[in-house]
Amino acid sequence: MSPFIAEFIGTLLLILLGDGVVANVVLKDTKGNNSGWMVITTAWGLAVFVGVTVAGPYSGAHLNPAVSIGLAIAGKFAWALVLPYVTAQLLGAAAGAFLVWVMYRDHFNRDNPPASILAVFCTSPAIRNYRSNMVSEIIGTFVLVFTVFYITGAEITPQKTPIGLGSVGAIPVAFLVWVIGLSLGGTTGYAINPVRDLGPRIMHAILPIKGKGGSDWAYAWIPVAGPIIGAALAAVAYLALWPLAA
Repeated sequence: MSPFIAEFIGTLLLILLGDGVVANVVLKDTKGNNSGWMVITTAWGLAVFVGVTVAGPYSGAHLNPAVSIGLAIAGKFAWALVLPYVTAQLLGAAAGAFLVWVMYRDHFNRDNPPASILAVFCTSPAIRNYRSNMVSEIIGTFVLVFTVFYITGAEITPQKTPIGLGSVGAIPVAFLVWVIGLSLGGTTGYAINPVRDLGPRIMHAILPIKGKGGSDWAYAWIPVAGPIIGAALAAVAYLALWPLAA
């Protein structure tokens, strides 16, 4: 498996399971309807585990442009690979969102509020204040990327090793995303990943979903710009502290 394909498949699985749990919770007549925030955040953490387990041996399982950019700023990932990785991640996120629509199509055809339909695909703020929303995404992504440096030693590189017991290496990142969701996700829905929001938002815009309403493009730049800024700040902080960490 090439790194491009690994990032595509890993991100697809991440979004299929992550957006899938939101669909299960918010859409009408599902088995998990109204099961709550704990279910959503737990499943997103486990979705990260699945994506990292599959993609990790071949691409390092970034699954997130913020991670790729943060590693590149820190000198731990080649800038020439950032665009191919981000492209694969965006395509994978869009494909994962499409499969969620296929999976829950009968439930999308119920009379769901437009806000619930949009929530399946992308994030939105609990209180719309662009400055505060941006700060939330910056802080959440800073925690993600800064901690990733220490979980991995910033040595995220392709390794063609079989996944077996070695898959437990994905658990720390899963726990990290889980706690970010539980602790910091209440303001914006913790995108902390530009393609996690943008790819599914594009699918929301183009899929024929009954009563879906608009795709809220006025907000869409926040979950793209915020994570990139947060990742850059995390990389700078890591470089400043690295002599101490070493």
